[in-house]
Amino acid sequence: MDILLNLNNTINKIIWGPLLITLIIGVGLYISIGIKFLQIRHLGKVFKETFLKAKKPKEKGGGAAAAGAGDISPFQALNVALGGTVGVGNIAGVATAIALGGPGAIFWMWVSGVLGMATKFAEVVLSINYREREEGGPMIGGPMMYIKKGLPKVFHPLAYIFAVFGALAAFGIGNMAQANSVADGALQFGIPRHFTALLLIVAVGLVTIGGIKRIAQVAMVCVPFMCILYFISGVAILLINIRSIPDAIWLILRGAFTGQAAAGGFAGATVTYAIRYGIARGVFSNEAGLGSAPIAHSTAKTDNPVKQGFWGIMEVFIDTIVICTTTALVIITTGSWASGNTGAMLTMEAFSKFFGKAIGYSIVVFCMVLTAYDTNLAWCFYGETCTAFLLGHNTRIFYRILWLPFVLIGALGKLEVIWNICDTLNGLMALPNIIALIILGPVVFKLTKSYLNSEATTG
Repeated sequence: MDILLNLNNTINKIIWGPLLITLIIGVGLYISIGIKFLQIRHLGKVFKETFLKAKKPKEKGGGAAAAGAGDISPFQALNVALGGTVGVGNIAGVATAIALGGPGAIFWMWVSGVLGMATKFAEVVLSINYREREEGGPMIGGPMMYIKKGLPKVFHPLAYIFAVFGALAAFGIGNMAQANSVADGALQFGIPRHFTALLLIVAVGLVTIGGIKRIAQVAMVCVPFMCILYFISGVAILLINIRSIPDAIWLILRGAFTGQAAAGGFAGATVTYAIRYGIARGVFSNEAGLGSAPIAHSTAKTDNPVKQGFWGIMEVFIDTIVICTTTALVIITTGSWASGNTGAMLTMEAFSKFFGKAIGYSIVVFCMVLTAYDTNLAWCFYGETCTAFLLGHNTRIFYRILWLPFVLIGALGKLEVIWNICDTLNGLMALPNIIALIILGPVVFKLTKSYLNSEATTG
């Protein structure tokens, strides 16, 4: 057993080493250039076509992209995807990046976020373009579909590789690890693990058994509530420390290129560390390149792949630019970054400086519990969709039932080993997806250009 674990650790270090991070960032730059940095140049249009125009589109023609072909609204699809994306990484991961890479890591997190917007845009566009109606089930899309339908046959095994790793990884990173986070959080309020485990099984089971539509209904409530609560709490702290914000931004920009001097319990960070941890935490947080969230986006009712691609841009924008930045500025403006703490404890300390320990800790823990629950629901759908791709629609119900015992195991167990194994599986998911994005990039560029040209023509 130890031999296998050591082997996994070795593989994990290789997969999530400089090579994969470079590939993910490289793909983001490649797509950004191909779409002429649409995520920056047309950010106003993206807002207009998403939040300012969140209504059911009129159906235009047939095919997988037609409005009637989807299962849930574009906004619901965004919330499901955000449920799987916004999580512990936004709270604990950002704090870890600052603790290990200094405030300068946040600049590189922003870089990965901007490039990640383009990557997620491409993933969603391709998912809508190549999706199809599953026999007896919802729309099915994602990397496995655009690999199978968009690439030559020689690449088709990559679709099945992605689906296998996706179905397996979901049980770990999407299920047990999240259940464990919920149980850890509930324990802070004096709730025993076994009680949390039973409650979580019921709460998860009642939602996942209803499939994507019920998951979307719950996500529509939980995800916006968590994001708004966390954001408003963070903004309240920043308003009190508003004079410190310019200094915090300067600290971020300076540290990105010069490293950070030691302060208090902080050991100091080089530019290399700032780049490494900033980019890595950004990638882990927004999951652009992993290929999971497009599975949810592909169920949206939309009349054009590019329109849903805009929602993909917004997903990363909310995750990295809004939520992660809120965490970072709160930690830096309160001076907590130099305390020597790391992870969730660093974020909780920062919030407690304004709200007091009881309320500050409670806000952070409650948001972490809620995001972990949302992530569990979203990843159940991702995993069952990968399984349905491999074995057919009838396996969905069995996957949902099998999902529940792993919730119990996760809530009651210690999961260091599970985390490591699932990190490896997630990395293995990303590789086929990245290959597909590189090859199918021209398809994204063509669809984007066609949409923008049509919009310019119609005014």
